[in-house]
Amino acid sequence: MQHPNFLLLYVGSPTASAAFYADLLGTQPVEASPTFAMFALENGMMLGLWAQDTVAPKAAGGAGGGELAFAVESDATVNERHLHWIGKGIVIAQAPTRMDFGYTFVGLDPDGHRLRVFAPNQP
Repeated sequence: MQHPNFLLLYVGSPTASAAFYADLLGTQPVEASPTFAMFALENGMMLGLWAQDTVAPKAAGGAGGGELAFAVESDATVNERHLHWIGKGIVIAQAPTRMDFGYTFVGLDPDGHRLRVFAPNQP
């Protein structure tokens, strides 16, 4: 069985988005051009940032329609990451809150893609 190993986000400016994600992830892209940037994540997963006006075939909805989730080990880590992201100037769309799956908050990247940090409920 094949497993997905590549996530693409459509963005207005791959250069600006690559700078945002380089700071957020603490790593540089492994590939970068005016229309595309790519980051190597854990376990072979790749994150691609593709200029929305060069996507073929043209994508419905454009930029800002995706969500990346970052699982962390505890509620305290959620709160720490929240404060850290505020300090970086990341727009917060949802303050830390308890939801049915765990404790979470949501930030936004420059194109409005959601960046969810969450600590899953413990069994």
